[in-house]
Amino acid sequence: MATRRTPQELRKMRARERAIEWALFAAAASSVAVTIAIVAVLLYESLGFFAHVPLGTFLTDTMWTPLFADPRYGVLPLLGGTLLSTFVAMLVAGPLGLTAAIYLSEFASSRVREVVKPTLELLSGVPTVVYGFFALLFVTPALQAIIPGLPGFNVLSAGIVMGIMIIPYIASLSEDAMRAVPNGLRDGSLALGATRLETALRVVLPSAFSGVASAFVLGISRAVGETMVVAIAAGQQPNLTIDPREPAATITAYIVQVALGDLPHGSVGYQTIFAVGLVLLLMTLFFNVAAFWLRAKFREAY
Repeated sequence: MATRRTPQELRKMRARERAIEWALFAAAASSVAVTIAIVAVLLYESLGFFAHVPLGTFLTDTMWTPLFADPRYGVLPLLGGTLLSTFVAMLVAGPLGLTAAIYLSEFASSRVREVVKPTLELLSGVPTVVYGFFALLFVTPALQAIIPGLPGFNVLSAGIVMGIMIIPYIASLSEDAMRAVPNGLRDGSLALGATRLETALRVVLPSAFSGVASAFVLGISRAVGETMVVAIAAGQQPNLTIDPREPAATITAYIVQVALGDLPHGSVGYQTIFAVGLVLLLMTLFFNVAAFWLRAKFREAY
């Protein structure tokens, strides 16, 4: 028979529960506070930059030479290099990661899954600088043997290695989303005569689209924010191009280049890193909003 708690014990229990609630609230609010602080710093420093450089020039000029004697502040070369390297990376990581997820979820035995999935996830633990040197010293020479005249620094090799680096994120999260689909949907599809591949592609994958879309958004955000691979393998030449065989600079590589330099704090050249950082933040926000919109539209359709 359960003993009744005394009023003093009940007060202590309520006090502990309130303390736990406040601790959980503080943990949740800290992430919001950090995000607000990051946005505030970027906006404050960017306003100082745009006081010297018109916003129209920043968004439309095709030259980015803030460290030259005759500085130009057009962000398009950095933006183009970032999007181009991300596009190449997703061309590699998207199909391979999704294929691996479908295999692990729908076709692999439990023993194979227990071995392959942790091994695949080990790729996400490799330092990015190692990927960068792998791109420069292995992938680039291999591509030069296939593509004559390919420069030593190019977006293609950097994008391919970034795609390899992103595969574990897409494969693991997509596989988790597909494994969460109720088995009743699979059984119903198979009972109607569909093959396992048709069931995976037409039943399981659409049902897990929310999780798969989140995995792709995470992969895109990871590619957009990658620094060392593009800094080592793609070169740091701000070049507005859509040809992945050419060298280019990305937003993150430029931020590292300037942040480690000797520019005085508060100068226009130093404030460029906050302006391009704000662009990077807006890009990530756009990708996340697009993912939420796709998920909502897909749920309405199905």
